[in-house]
Amino acid sequence: MRLVIAEKPSVAQSIAAVLGANSRKDGYMEGTDVLVSWCVGHLVELSPADVYDERYVKWRFEDLPILPELWKYQVPKDKKKQFNILKSLMSEARVTEIVCATDAGREGELIFRLVYRQAGCQKPVKRLWISSMEDQAISEGFRKLKPSQEYDPLYQSALCRAQADWLVGINATRLFSVLYRQTLNVGRVMSPTLSMIVDRWSAIQDFRSEPFYTVVLKLPGFEAAGEKLKIKAEAEKLLNKCQGKSATVTEVRTQEKTEKPPKLYDLTTLQREANRLLGYTAQQTLDYAQSLYEKKLITYPRTDSRYLTTDMAQSTAGVLQSALSLLPENVTKGYSTDLKLLLDDSKVSDHHAIIPTHALKENILERLPKGEQELLKLLAIRLITATGEAHRYSETTVILDCCDQRFTSKGKTILQPGWKSVEEYYRNTLAIRKTEKKAETPLPRLEKDQRFDSVSVRLEEGKTTPPKLFTEDTLLSAMENAGLEDLPEDAERKGLGTPATRAGILEKLIKTELVERRGDKKLKTLQPTHKGVALATILPEQIKSPQMTAEWEDKLKHIEKGQLSPELFMAEISQHLKDLVRTYRAVSEPPGELALNPESIGPCPRCQDQVLEGERRFFCQNKTCTFALWKDNRFFKDKKKALTREVAASLLQEGSILMKNLYSPKTHKAYDAWIIMEDTGGKYVNFRLDFTSGETKDKDKTSTKSKERMEKS
Repeated sequence: MRLVIAEKPSVAQSIAAVLGANSRKDGYMEGTDVLVSWCVGHLVELSPADVYDERYVKWRFEDLPILPELWKYQVPKDKKKQFNILKSLMSEARVTEIVCATDAGREGELIFRLVYRQAGCQKPVKRLWISSMEDQAISEGFRKLKPSQEYDPLYQSALCRAQADWLVGINATRLFSVLYRQTLNVGRVMSPTLSMIVDRWSAIQDFRSEPFYTVVLKLPGFEAAGEKLKIKAEAEKLLNKCQGKSATVTEVRTQEKTEKPPKLYDLTTLQREANRLLGYTAQQTLDYAQSLYEKKLITYPRTDSRYLTTDMAQSTAGVLQSALSLLPENVTKGYSTDLKLLLDDSKVSDHHAIIPTHALKENILERLPKGEQELLKLLAIRLITATGEAHRYSETTVILDCCDQRFTSKGKTILQPGWKSVEEYYRNTLAIRKTEKKAETPLPRLEKDQRFDSVSVRLEEGKTTPPKLFTEDTLLSAMENAGLEDLPEDAERKGLGTPATRAGILEKLIKTELVERRGDKKLKTLQPTHKGVALATILPEQIKSPQMTAEWEDKLKHIEKGQLSPELFMAEISQHLKDLVRTYRAVSEPPGELALNPESIGPCPRCQDQVLEGERRFFCQNKTCTFALWKDNRFFKDKKKALTREVAASLLQEGSILMKNLYSPKTHKAYDAWIIMEDTGGKYVNFRLDFTSGETKDKDKTSTKSKERMEKS
């Protein structure tokens, strides 16, 4: 008898229906010659640090780095029942063969292998590898089961990824949390991603907008713009010079251009497009796609391929016709398609691109939740546009001369709408904010040496703009392309994380309050919190470098292909952590959110932001502000007093404090006096003594609090 193990109950039910396992048992389905059961996500996971040694319950610098020689695993309490069911089924005498039917990818392989290993099973294993949950695909997959050994490198890659994430997460999180006396979440992929978000935010904060000016000729049927000028007086001088003068066409260039149809979606491009057009987060898109996959409406979503295999041509033709039927006849009339554009065996590895299945019908859309409905429609539209004709247009550039100055105008004429006719129709059905560049219109017929007399001119003012904040669309692109800076365009992508894990990384950054989403429903940006900026500031390059993490991800791909030893990869990670613990020292004055006591002691007298306590000073959390009260202050030391937190708070909130028993170096006697803070905005804050007999009216308001603090000091 054969035991089939799927990743989720819903997938197991689909497989059981095809195999005839219709008898429902506790935790599995049974048929004549087959049992079908399931995991519930990760049934077995890496044990926490304290399982290796009880002393690791406490976080201490001297215990780092924690590098297990023999890895330990455990079954979470809430999943023990299902694990025990699987273990019992594996050990049954009637079961002679196991079929791994978890999701056909790196994590699916790891989920099954850890269960198989933890259960101590040694029975032969076959692998089911399919990209669709349709009945036909499942039947075909079982006819082509492969030996489990073919996927050993995939398992090794998954295991290395899990162990590397454990090592970096445990050691780096403990290291920085201990040094800065608060919990700071650090991760192998999470921290470089945070660094990219903070770097973009910092570039925007540091950006200084500069004005520019453009003189524009207003001509019959079109306009022509001069070069951008930084000085307004120069632009106005040119404006006056050209007003009412003649302009002559010196050059007319017309070039025919072609835009090829877009490729099909892999998971990352699907997430990017769904974010840009529909406002969905990467995690929402993944969740919707997974649900559609389990409902047999789309193919396997966790893929990095954008092509189909040649043997899919016939089946895809039927799906394409179903997709076309979703559009009005006036849109599809005369629309030509070519399936060959989608087919390339050399560019499909484990899974092909994401497309709808034969279950795609118009009435299906109506029965789906809105999110799934919109995503399925997006996939159907992409299948149609990817098979369409090229979009062709002619672009005309005209150069004119006016008063010996060059002016340029561009126009565009559509020659063949091609695939863009469907895309334009689809986008018009969406309530998208118009953020894209205004479409260019055709120019009137112009010829060289054509002259325009008494031209009218106007002056346009503009400003240089900073880089844009990341959206999930643009951040996913940056994560995908990390590590490609110095490589040729056709080089294999490295990237941060994988298509399947990037959404989870973004959600963890949000959950740990290092990053937040801001903006309206359709146009949310990703911005670092104060704590996120502070954490990225103190992290060393070896932890937050996107390039280094992309290199690690690339090495995991090489392990997956059997081209790199897992032992070498893990040795590199371990050495990296040893070096980090050995060399890193806490920043003496951490950024505001990582101060020893992140609670404000009062307002900054210079910018009204919050003043926090550091190891050596009280400082303004505003990075651009220079205000600080140094604890090792000579004024207070000479009087044998300390500039404590309480004293600093009084000075900030009230401007003064009454202190008793101040020491006089000249008379060697003690005296009482008011200490007044006088901040002139310089490098150092000044203080003076006030011996005024009788407290002033203002001091009366604050004397009670000041005396209380003075008694404590």
